Amino acid sequence: MGTAIVGTAGAALPVRVPGVRTACTAMWALSLLALVTLVVARAAHWTHHRDRARAHLLDPAVAPFHGCAAMALASVGGGSLLLGRDWLGADAAVALGVVLYTAGTLAGLATAAVVPYLMVVRHRVEEPSPLWLLPVVAPMVSAAQGPLFAAHLPAGEARGTLLAVCLGMCGVSLLATLLVVPLVFGRLVTGGPPPAAATPALLLVLGPLGQSVTAASALADAAGPGVPYAVALAVLYGVPVTGFALLWLALAGALVVRARRRGMRFALTWWAFTFPVGTCVTGLEGLAGHTGLAVFGAAAVALYGLLLAGWLAAAAGTVRGLLSGTLLAGPGPAPRAPGPGTGHTR
Repeated sequence: MGTAIVGTAGAALPVRVPGVRTACTAMWALSLLALVTLVVARAAHWTHHRDRARAHLLDPAVAPFHGCAAMALASVGGGSLLLGRDWLGADAAVALGVVLYTAGTLAGLATAAVVPYLMVVRHRVEEPSPLWLLPVVAPMVSAAQGPLFAAHLPAGEARGTLLAVCLGMCGVSLLATLLVVPLVFGRLVTGGPPPAAATPALLLVLGPLGQSVTAASALADAAGPGVPYAVALAVLYGVPVTGFALLWLALAGALVVRARRRGMRFALTWWAFTFPVGTCVTGLEGLAGHTGLAVFGAAAVALYGLLLAGWLAAAAGTVRGLLSGTLLAGPGPAPRAPGPGTGHTR
């Protein structure tokens, strides 16, 4: 999903540069290839190592990541409609998109229900984590992509039902996010900065914020003139939420810079530099289209540059880790989080 959003966000930028759309389509194709590889690997894991796969669900450090697969399916499926049609043709792109989006939406709703249930009855955690957002953000990703598919449905019951479901998924994700984010911020204030390797995960908070703004804009576009004030409501929601997202980006970015100066090395948490930032780009693009204000378009272009830098850093580190074997060697002992009251003495 971190690769797919580089393509979909780049294709909607308010500037037109020759060759950008082709490059964005290539990024979407790369994300599709990666998704197919990971889906096959996950299926093989459940088939041949079912005990380990079940153990991952019961591990509080691993279970939240099941939301990533659902988000990847939905985001790559949406990218099929936006970019895949350039290379696959309209009919094949829509068919592929529907399959991926449907699978991602069902998986996302299941994950949003199952993982929090396991957190209550089976997992035992010592402190809040931004990773708790991963399973509950998945429905918001589907909500943001759903209006693309609604356009291919006949007007009336079918289209209205899909848009209503998307609006409901916005509520599922947004209200769950409002429960988690205060806990994460409270943990920062009382416990101090997280371990260096975990610091990039703070950017995960941007995901539900930027994606909710994107979803609001997409739903307003899909509603059309039949729903008065839909665009105005999307702007009234999107502008303040984007403001908070940019504030959180500044806070998380400062903590990442601090961790980097203190020796933070590459970890898979660096992929948090991609999709969450990309959702802010697509949210700003929606606001730019609805308001006509150049400031939102300029901010989208600036954040897209940050997204590209984050993707290059994460992709390069991942390739190096795969070639050296360090990413396949298995996780080492988890770093210990700083105890309460120690954060402000660092």
